[in-house]
Amino acid sequence: LVTFIYFVVITTGNLCDAAYTNTRGFMAPYRNVRYWLGDFHRRRAMTKEEKFNHAHAKLRNIIERAYGMLKPRFPILDKMTPYPLNVQRNVVIACFAVNNFIRKEKINNALFAQYEELHMVTEQVRQEKDVEFATTESHWSAGDIQFMSNMREEIAVQLTRNI
Repeated sequence: LVTFIYFVVITTGNLCDAAYTNTRGFMAPYRNVRYWLGDFHRRRAMTKEEKFNHAHAKLRNIIERAYGMLKPRFPILDKMTPYPLNVQRNVVIACFAVNNFIRKEKINNALFAQYEELHMVTEQVRQEKDVEFATTESHWSAGDIQFMSNMREEIAVQLTRNI
């Protein structure tokens, strides 16, 4: 999973839900394939698509928990819309750096304890069937969509080999 995390974050930029088009810069899960973490409690992932979606859901959960922990500590994260994208990126990096320093030095660990409970799962609303996929008619080219679909398929195959 660590290799998957590194590969996806470095190459794609954003993990998104199935409401978004799987295109350059956005890695979406396979549609119409089990996705939610709760769906895998009774039966483990079998197909490469299920394995990819399971890893994608776990990674999104980790990212959401990390941001959930940062937002109370750094309220600017909820007010970044007016800033340019490069400033937003730098603010997030700075917040993570300061947060990691606080963690390393064991300063004010109450917030860490609250967000590091093993059973904490961010709320995932099951709206996939109700969502109108407005992003399917986007400005992304067929080449961008194919590029990311190929990358998702490559990752799914690698996960099948490694798990």
